[in-house]
Amino acid sequence: MAPNRGARHRVLVLGGGLSGTLAAAALAPHSDSVVIVERHTLPQTPKPRRGLPQARHAHMLWSGGADAIESLLPGTLEMLLHAGAHRISIPNGMISLSPGGWYRRCWPEAQYLISAGRDLVDWAVRSQALARPGVHLLSAAEPVRLLGTRARITGAVVRHRDGAEEALEADLVVDATGRSSRAPQWLAELGIPAVPETVVDAGVTYASRRYKAPVDTAGWPVINVQADARLPMAGTAGTILPIEGGEWMVSLSGTRGGEPTSDEAQFAAFARRLRSPLIAEYLARAEPRGPVTIARNTANRRRHYEKAHLNGFIALGDSSTALNPLYGHGMSAAAQGALALRDLCTGGNIAAKGFARRAQRAIARPAAAAWLLALGQDAAFPHAVGKKPGFADRLAAGYINRLITTACSDFTVVEALTDVMTLQARATALAHPQVLLAAIRGPRLPPLGGPALTPAEEAVLLGRPATAPSPGGSE
Repeated sequence: MAPNRGARHRVLVLGGGLSGTLAAAALAPHSDSVVIVERHTLPQTPKPRRGLPQARHAHMLWSGGADAIESLLPGTLEMLLHAGAHRISIPNGMISLSPGGWYRRCWPEAQYLISAGRDLVDWAVRSQALARPGVHLLSAAEPVRLLGTRARITGAVVRHRDGAEEALEADLVVDATGRSSRAPQWLAELGIPAVPETVVDAGVTYASRRYKAPVDTAGWPVINVQADARLPMAGTAGTILPIEGGEWMVSLSGTRGGEPTSDEAQFAAFARRLRSPLIAEYLARAEPRGPVTIARNTANRRRHYEKAHLNGFIALGDSSTALNPLYGHGMSAAAQGALALRDLCTGGNIAAKGFARRAQRAIARPAAAAWLLALGQDAAFPHAVGKKPGFADRLAAGYINRLITTACSDFTVVEALTDVMTLQARATALAHPQVLLAAIRGPRLPPLGGPALTPAEEAVLLGRPATAPSPGGSE
């Protein structure tokens, strides 16, 4: 994509994580210089880094996000797969217990996901973005305040490791510092009115652990036992993701009142208390690699920057919309937001008055879709804090529950739900006449009595040698 040669602009990106590097990739073709400010020193390889505690938990890069990343940074998916990530077909590459029952696995591919450790995903995106002309990384520098006035943000002050402060001027500042963003405080210091904020918190706690898989993970499915928000109890869930290095990333979660702990002896016991003991049965055949790690900062928090009148400043990723990680939409929503930012820049002037507000609205659209998916579930859990579901919300939830139950035996509904869940389609796809008719008709087959496993997947449970299974179970 040809850059806009009409002006020479400087962009300042605060935060060198996934959102920040994707923002840099989006803006580089339209800027003379993009400086990424990161408070920590970033590794040159796919190793853990400071400032990213969520990397120790399961992450799914849905096809909507993967396609956006590939559009921004061509070759990234090939880089990930070459490094050991897995491309998993949906729905036939998932063993999934939904609130409506076990999904069948005899359908053709509707979408896909990329399964990998978060450190690997961040490294691949970071490597690609930093290779772009004009993109520079300023590490070991912490943003401490914004420059400018109520009329326009003109840069930021950063503090280096030796304590010295430096003012960095810019035509556009992007806040990608994540959940802990201090941008609301910085904007208030400039006299800018507070941005409206919405929070819904189901009190989800995560416990995660890596395991050496008892089988070659190439071709191995995602195993997922979902919570059921309709039950009058805490919602518990679990996921096994095959990742690089022949390992499984296992994450267990529980809402307020049913949280897992960091006790290693209780990890498998918690998995056995899920709506199905399948995950615990597989863990009995695997070898733990490292301790159990905990995450509790999982509230859905949306800062409505798209409603503010800001010039020279935008927020991307968790800085604007932080989502419960349970649904795996954070990376994909950020990637689609960055893609929307790039598309808006085409033929435009990033320093023009009103650009930041238009950009924030464009970024907000994919984030809003993921937000609605998360809130539709989280607000219904017992003891959830924040916005309560109204009549329209309960009506929509009833329809979604009908679709989920029907999807266990109807590919039309499976495909529509999968397109929406992977952020490849808007929620309006669920109101398509064919989908409505399928929902009215309801399930076409009796529910499965258990998970649809291949012979190879069953062999692992029995402790027998098994080769990597091909996608698709017995039904």
